[in-house]
Amino acid sequence: MAPTFDKDYVLKTVEERGVKFVRFWFTDVLGVLKSFAVTDSELEGAFEEGMGFDGSSIDGFTRIQESDMIAFPDASTFQMIPWRPEQDGVARLFADINKPDGSPFEGDPRYALKRMLKKAADMGYTMYVGPELEFFYFADDQDTEVLDQGGYFDLTPLDIASDLRRETVLTLEKMGIPVEYSHHEVAPSQHEIDLRYQDALTMADAVMTYRLVVKEVAYANGVYATFMPKPIQGENGSGMHTHQSLFTKDGNAMFDANDPEGFNLSTVGKQYIAGLLKYAPEFCAVTNPLVNSYKRLVPGFEAPTYVSWARRNRSAMVRVPMYKPGKEAATRVELRSPDPSANPYLAFAVMLGAGLKGIEEGLELMPEATNDIFEMSPAELEAAGIGTLPKNLGDAIEKFEASEVMKEILGEHIHTFYAENKKAEWADYIKNVSQWELDRYLSVI
Repeated sequence: MAPTFDKDYVLKTVEERGVKFVRFWFTDVLGVLKSFAVTDSELEGAFEEGMGFDGSSIDGFTRIQESDMIAFPDASTFQMIPWRPEQDGVARLFADINKPDGSPFEGDPRYALKRMLKKAADMGYTMYVGPELEFFYFADDQDTEVLDQGGYFDLTPLDIASDLRRETVLTLEKMGIPVEYSHHEVAPSQHEIDLRYQDALTMADAVMTYRLVVKEVAYANGVYATFMPKPIQGENGSGMHTHQSLFTKDGNAMFDANDPEGFNLSTVGKQYIAGLLKYAPEFCAVTNPLVNSYKRLVPGFEAPTYVSWARRNRSAMVRVPMYKPGKEAATRVELRSPDPSANPYLAFAVMLGAGLKGIEEGLELMPEATNDIFEMSPAELEAAGIGTLPKNLGDAIEKFEASEVMKEILGEHIHTFYAENKKAEWADYIKNVSQWELDRYLSVI
């Protein structure tokens, strides 16, 4: 668990360490990190009354006529920013966004996740997540010139990225974010750093921090890091496989040693998975939010395209990992479809919301997919009741916009803005004439 700091600890630390600026971090609806700084002398007042800012300038926040927003710092998220100078240092706090009347702002993604976590708590559950974020290092942000030709778990000699990963892990740990693994991934110049399991809100904050730290360390070393889902044609894309579990006061709610089917899954665990499977096509626009996201979700590159679950089968969308069979605390489900461009607050909210719907609706879990799903014919897939994820962002947005469940999970404000923004992105894309089209058609038609 992350250390819990309170207001007094933060104020004392700021004074003792000579911190001059404290950055307030929050995200817009699309998951872009926003920040403004307050001076040390303003911090105590900010804890009491918040800091006002113009919400009409933030994507998905408010219209110009209702623009006033108040940012309230969350003391438990206090950390020094290690890449800033120690003298006259800089710290950061995540902020919750309120309206001037003091009520939570419905367009704040952190609030959307908190609302789902409260629903889970009312049902007796706490959600824990462990995401695996993959990314690429390139020589710069203009091209996809790789730094190495390594593969999965490779240790490449004189690999600049090994030192980059090491520096990134050390920086994350200085910011109170424990790391479980770091390794080279399947594609050239592709890497993964896995964060240790935490409660969902702490982890969403950690994912935002992680993405910034990876980029800052790369920048400081003269290279570029990207979380673009599929930057290189013909190579694996970058995913954000998300391990998730529900705990009650008595332990892991997903575990049952007496599972008659031998999966070690409780009824709650099976219903949660069934909820993920049922609503994945509707939440795909959130977990896979870019036009480019769907270049990753194609057969043949380890990313799932079919709505299915399994234990050992990595072609399935949901996997129940079997590294420690029978160990209660380790029982969890892994959703393999999301990518690291997603807004983590909204992504965790829709995953949790879908899983809780599965429990509320008493959904029955479909049979385990034991074959390589990519090898199955359309008739075999249909017979097995295996559907598909959306094939492109346009398809995903249609399903998302029509989904009453997504509107309920995210709230009408976020649901409406998100759908409108993504429809505009899709409309812009389909008007674009690509180099592929020119190469294929221009000289022959």
